[in-house]
Amino acid sequence: QVQLVESGGGLVQPGGSLRLSCAASGRTFSYYVMGWFRQAPGKEREVLATIRWGGGNTYYADSVKDRFTISRDSAKNTVYLQMNSLKPEDTAVYYCAARFIATQTWGYWGQGTQVTVSS
Repeated sequence: QVQLVESGGGLVQPGGSLRLSCAASGRTFSYYVMGWFRQAPGKEREVLATIRWGGGNTYYADSVKDRFTISRDSAKNTVYLQMNSLKPEDTAVYYCAARFIATQTWGYWGQGTQVTVSS
């Protein structure tokens, strides 16, 4: 059974940084793409960044490019999202997700972690 467990959310001031972690378990993820998403109140869930576990290829949404960095530690089976220069509009619930590389369906989701950017 695949499990994704996020951690690292919290309250941070504008301009600050946070690092989210997603601990993955239940299978070998070599042929999976891992992603970070967020959903703010009243808005649709949006993809922020993705990484191919095997090759490390990354994708970033324009809204977070140059501020957020996705990475993975294969030894720890953990995916990270380093978030810098945070803005109030980054406030949302952040989710980790996984999909098999041959599909477009994100089949596995974490429970989410709240990030609040406020002074």
